[in-house]
Amino acid sequence: MAAGGIGIPMANDRPPVIAPAAHKTLWAWTVATFFGAGLGKPGPGTWGSVAAVLLWAVFAWGLHPAPHTLLLALAAGIAVTLVAGIPAATIAARESGREDPGFVVIDEVTGQWIALLWSPIDWRHALIALVLFRAFDIVKPFPARQLERLPDGWGIVFDDVAAGLYALGVASLLRIWI
Repeated sequence: MAAGGIGIPMANDRPPVIAPAAHKTLWAWTVATFFGAGLGKPGPGTWGSVAAVLLWAVFAWGLHPAPHTLLLALAAGIAVTLVAGIPAATIAARESGREDPGFVVIDEVTGQWIALLWSPIDWRHALIALVLFRAFDIVKPFPARQLERLPDGWGIVFDDVAAGLYALGVASLLRIWI
């Protein structure tokens, strides 16, 4: 609340909420929600991560690619989700009137695919990557939390990139020791 009702912001005032747009940009909402995975309840971020793991599993187990082919496909998927995801997250956030809406899960897809890099093709490693990524995405250790402060879609996406890198590092160490 403003001091004395005269419009001077107090330290505990929240930033103004942007009014939702009258229309939705279809391509941006489709990408941002990862084809609707972000509309799952409860925990849309987990639904986005699970969708990313399932897509990886279908590709890996269905097509039986060579390890380097799987790695290249995953790297291409990460690049595409970054290039399309940042503007899509920006547009969906602005049109919804929210700074970091929960239904935007393209960032979870990017981070989850980063966590899956170099993973052997089996359900245990997929589950480890999923659990580690979700844990780091929720906890947001330094600098992930600070990356949220980047403007628009950059902040929405890059905190999950950091969480994915943490999960990748820990999963890689676990594979060495276990």
